[in-house]
Amino acid sequence: MGEITLGQYYPSNSILHHLDPRVKFVGTILYIVSLFLVQSWIGYAFCGCFLALLIVLSKVPFRFILKSMKPIFFILIVTMLFNLFLTPGEVLWQWWIFRITGEGLVMAAKMGIRLTFLVMGSSIMTLTTTPNSLTDGMERLFSFLTKIRVPVHEIAMMMSIALRFIPILTEETDKIKKAQMARGADFETGGIIRRMKSMIPILVPLFVSAFRRANDLAMAMEARCYHGGTGRTQMKPLCYARRDFIAYVVLLAYLAACIILGHFGL
Repeated sequence: MGEITLGQYYPSNSILHHLDPRVKFVGTILYIVSLFLVQSWIGYAFCGCFLALLIVLSKVPFRFILKSMKPIFFILIVTMLFNLFLTPGEVLWQWWIFRITGEGLVMAAKMGIRLTFLVMGSSIMTLTTTPNSLTDGMERLFSFLTKIRVPVHEIAMMMSIALRFIPILTEETDKIKKAQMARGADFETGGIIRRMKSMIPILVPLFVSAFRRANDLAMAMEARCYHGGTGRTQMKPLCYARRDFIAYVVLLAYLAACIILGHFGL
């Protein structure tokens, strides 16, 4: 459970924790968009400084933010290698069919920075927002889609349940793996095929446990007469405060700065 931060909430008394979840959701989307607007090193440095400011304001230990990179580490490396070897340009080094270009080095570095900032920025939202608050924020933010018969409440509920199940299933996987290792299972040695086969004793009980938990949750919701979002109320209705409007102004100013940096190529 401690290896993956996605879906986990870190309690603290910070400015970001007290912001409305709608502000944090919109801010995360705008930050992701800003990473694709800038193309220069100055732009990435500006996005990095803004991210560092958010991390400081969130009062979340930096090690929790770094843990969010572990699940995508392999994808990050593969993406950087593809950009490194497949980007055409001035050849700096070549061996057989592999060649590294100057443009490839720049593209790989920028892609690595972009993915790193994207994941870390998204983790701040989940670490400073409870799943229930995030669900309520998404439901209120996209409530206008109900006019075209989009099941906004059901979609938000499914995302909330998925976020809650991520740390639970991660902890369950760790318990099953330790139990299998105590019975003599080996997950560290052998080739790729052998390691894939050794994962079967973990995946089978994990799927059984996941379906059992899903069934228990469905029965609990039925026992409480859950019937969807029609006519449902909230125990803590969302309401914008002064700090939320200030946060929106800061986000718009940040996005405008990124647009300027991207447009003029600074």
